[in-house]
Amino acid sequence: MKILLVEDEYRIAKALAEVLIDQNYLVDIANDGQEGLEFAKAFPYDLIVLDLMLPKLDGITLCRQLRLEGYSIPILLLTAKDTSTDIVIGLDAGADDYVVKPFDLQELMARIRALLRRIITILPPVFEWENLRLDPSIYEVKYNEQPVHLTPKEYRILELFLRHSHQVFNRNEILKHLWSFEEPPGEETIKVHIRSLRQKLKLAGASVDFIETVYGLGYRLKQTF
Repeated sequence: MKILLVEDEYRIAKALAEVLIDQNYLVDIANDGQEGLEFAKAFPYDLIVLDLMLPKLDGITLCRQLRLEGYSIPILLLTAKDTSTDIVIGLDAGADDYVVKPFDLQELMARIRALLRRIITILPPVFEWENLRLDPSIYEVKYNEQPVHLTPKEYRILELFLRHSHQVFNRNEILKHLWSFEEPPGEETIKVHIRSLRQKLKLAGASVDFIETVYGLGYRLKQTF
């Protein structure tokens, strides 16, 4: 899961990002509302953690603008204002939940997990394509009932293809989905991961073009119909 954290207080942003990364989330940090808006439009996220009081563009305005433009991903507000009026304004603007500062870290993490579970529950519990089976609940991949051992990035690339089984992804789009803004490798790295993933699937019995190259466009699962 990839999270956008929009927070202008450096210490809070750094500490929260470290905790999220320790929980295996990918995290991008925006330091003001305008930057948060630009990040949200440029990269795919599963959740936005959004401070209410931000420079350049406040959290309420940012939240409302994203909803007006059709963004449906969960938004969790961080607010130092605990009056019912402020909370109602935030929820009416499109936020899904809120936590009042200073917050209890365990409570915040629990609320983040609860919002992300909403996404998981609307997705297939197990992904299948031909003889491949990927179970995201236990991070298990099998082909012809035989385990396929993948690196974390190989697993995430394969899961991305399975979640969007008819979509073509170019290297830049894969980077946007699976790497944080501050750690993107070169596009050649994607080529290396794809090659390794193909080799491991081939050893398990899959065709060499199980992940096919759509020349000039990118990669996708081989279409069989």
